[in-house]
Order: sequence, then C-alpha cells, then structure tokens
Amino acid sequence: MPPSRPWWLIAAPVIFLLLWSGGYTVAKIALQYAPPMTVLVLRYGSVVAIMAVLLVTLRPPLPETRLGWCHLAFTGFLIQTVYFGMTYLAFINGVAAGTAALIMSIQPIIVALAAMRWSGETTGKAGWIGLALGLAGTATVIIARSEIEAPPVAGLALAFLGLAGITLASIWEKRFGLSYHPVTANLIGYGAGLIGVLPIMLMLPDGTVSWTPEFLAAMFYLVVGNSLIAVGLLLAMIRAGEVAKVSALFFLVPPLAALIAWLALGEIMPPLAWVGLVLAGLGVWIATRKRV
Repeated sequence: MPPSRPWWLIAAPVIFLLLWSGGYTVAKIALQYAPPMTVLVLRYGSVVAIMAVLLVTLRPPLPETRLGWCHLAFTGFLIQTVYFGMTYLAFINGVAAGTAALIMSIQPIIVALAAMRWSGETTGKAGWIGLALGLAGTATVIIARSEIEAPPVAGLALAFLGLAGITLASIWEKRFGLSYHPVTANLIGYGAGLIGVLPIMLMLPDGTVSWTPEFLAAMFYLVVGNSLIAVGLLLAMIRAGEVAKVSALFFLVPPLAALIAWLALGEIMPPLAWVGLVLAGLGVWIATRKRV
C-alpha cells in the first residue's frame, strides 16, 4: 500500500492559489498608505520577529553547513527582495494586479523547460507551445488594457524583473533545495529579504505611513496570509515534489487575481484581456501538465 499523503499536502495547492491570487490586490491596497520598500520592511520585519520567537520556543535545528545558510539566504533574497520588491515597484508604476499576475504565471513554464535541461531530456514541443501561448496571452492582455490605461514601459520592465526573481528562486530551490524546518527556512529567508530592502528604504526620501485600519488589515494579510502561509506552502510543496500541482494551478492565478482586483479596486479587464488570460492559462497548462 502506498503511504497516505498528509492532509496539508492535499489542501496546500488550493490554499496557496487563493492566498497568492489575493495578495496582488492586497499589496496594491497597502501601497495606497505607504511606499513599497516601507511596506516590505514592515512585512519582513514582522515575519522575522515572529520567526525569532518561534525559534527560541521550538528550538528547531539550524543548517549545519555554511552552504545551507547561503542556500536559504539566496532563495529568500530572490523571492523577497527581487520578486516582491520589483512587483511592488511595478504596481506604483501603473501595472494592474491582473497584468502582474499574468506575467508571473509564465514562471512555471520556464521552470519546466529548465528542468528538462537538467535531466538531459530534449525540450518537447508542448513546452515551447506553452511558452508561446503564455507570451501571446500576456501581450494580448497588455494591448487590451492599453485602451483603458497603458502601463508605462518602466512598470512592465519591473514586473519582468520580478518574474526573473521568482523563476530563478524556483529553479534554485528545485535544483539544490534541501528540507529545513519551516521556522529556520523562514527566519533566514526573510532575514535576507529584510537586509535586501532595508538599505533601499533608507535611501528613499519619503517613508511616511498612514496607519489606517485598512493598512493594518492589509499588512496582516501580507504577513500571515502571504509571507507565512502562502510562501511557506510554495517552498514546502516544491520540496515535497508537488511542483506539478503548483504549476497546474498557476494558470488560475491571473484570472482569479484579475477578478479580485476588479471587485476590490475596480480594475477593469476588457473582453479581449480575458481572452488573453485564457490563452496564457492554456499555455501554462499545456507546458506543465503530466504526460502519460
């Protein structure tokens, strides 16, 4: 009899999907009350403080080698500083939540293509077809939304830098990742992210925060929902070999993020943009689905 999978691993993809999709809208809400780097410093500082308390209480094992410390710190820097940092900057430079989510949805296709190279296999037609459809869908959404609000080139460039960060982090984790206690992994990863964004925040002139109930609620979601639960589930599923399930659900992130942004922020997606979302989702599904 094959060993039964833990309940959290069964529910993890759906929980991750919901929290990750909502994070785009919640981040844009938080950015109405504080600058991007200030939001990230508050977010990462809160997570580090929580993890420090849990470290003292639970006393989980720490990495035994310098390589282990460097691996966790590098992965954390790529996700927290590069991915989230560039994405937040893209938001304040005119990129819609649904558009940003769509750009990031290309990530599993690139990871799948890279994984084929590691295993010595040739890249199949499905991978390239999926990548082509994903890029075509992204271009369709950007063009369709340009009729309403054209995103600046700088905003799109920042979003694609964020895509590079999350893609490299996933490739690195898939290739070299080891199993660490979640408290240890989060403490080191978010500590590295905090070190990455803190100097940027200090160099910027204005770090004023409006401590409204809306901002506090958004920060609670970003700290607990995104930083602790969603990112923790993402890395745990990668280590547990559940990357295929994450990738299969990733094609639902852009339409769900666009729907949440429409309901909460009034971000309009023209009919052609929804066609682009479906096209990109189809590309992700084709490139990442399991083949018999």
